[in-house]
Amino acid sequence: MLGWVAPTDYDWYLFLRGRPEIREVNFWTPGGTSFRAVQPGSPFFFKLKRQHNAIGGFGLFARFARLPVWRAWDVFGTANGTRDEHELLARLDRLSATARRQEGRNRVIGCIAVTEPVFFAPDEWVAIPADWSPNIVRGRVEDLASGEGSRIWNECLDRAAAQSTAAPWVGDAVDARRSGKPIVVIPRLGQSSFRLAVLEAYGNQCAVTTEHSLPVIDAAHIQPWADGGEHQVSNGLPLRRDLHRLFDLGYVTVRADMRFAVSGRLREEYANGRVYYELDGRRIRLPDDQRQLPDPRRLGWHEEHVFLGT
Repeated sequence: MLGWVAPTDYDWYLFLRGRPEIREVNFWTPGGTSFRAVQPGSPFFFKLKRQHNAIGGFGLFARFARLPVWRAWDVFGTANGTRDEHELLARLDRLSATARRQEGRNRVIGCIAVTEPVFFAPDEWVAIPADWSPNIVRGRVEDLASGEGSRIWNECLDRAAAQSTAAPWVGDAVDARRSGKPIVVIPRLGQSSFRLAVLEAYGNQCAVTTEHSLPVIDAAHIQPWADGGEHQVSNGLPLRRDLHRLFDLGYVTVRADMRFAVSGRLREEYANGRVYYELDGRRIRLPDDQRQLPDPRRLGWHEEHVFLGT
């Protein structure tokens, strides 16, 4: 099994360590370079830079996306490791050339979603690989089955397992270690990576209208998390924001035959809705990957429990 060790800003670590309620973080990179070094589920280690020079935590790599700053803040919020978007921009400015700074909120950055992160207290930090070069800026792959890679993996696991709030995947990894071979733990999508995955599956467009303007496209849960739904692409639909609101309120739905439906209640209660009734009966745009199709059972749940009827 391979893992990725990435140099990490101390302020980013300090901010997120103090917020254990955040279960998925954005390890952003200012250049926006694509990240394909390891597969989803691979351990992702946070190596503190400069004088600290130690591993301050780790998590599981979930997915990568290139996003404008405003979208990265919209998707991850404080999981970016800053209090607000202004602070995120300020940190980027310190790391960017003048031309990039002038792009402002529209500059594109690399967003590496790391789920179920674990952060260590300073007295729990793990020593970096013995052969780590100070010239490594972006990070490097480590073989976790042998040598220094095995050491940092096992030490991080031991520290994580000792925490009372350790995620379930930590226990699974500890159990697998007893067999003598580390395994990739496929992570559950968090709220942020769910949004990224749903939009990517549908080509960043509304499933109903095919609207491509990213600022007005949301990833909607078919069956909400609070009602037993999960952060899975098959439980999501990319919808224009007005349609997302109507979907959540039950004025519209998508039936199991993948056709959009509008409730008569919209006209009755608001004496309007013509633009929406023109979409009634339209077959939605579906992902190319058959494994990511909307789950008909979830759609049936929404029609039965949320939709206000025809």
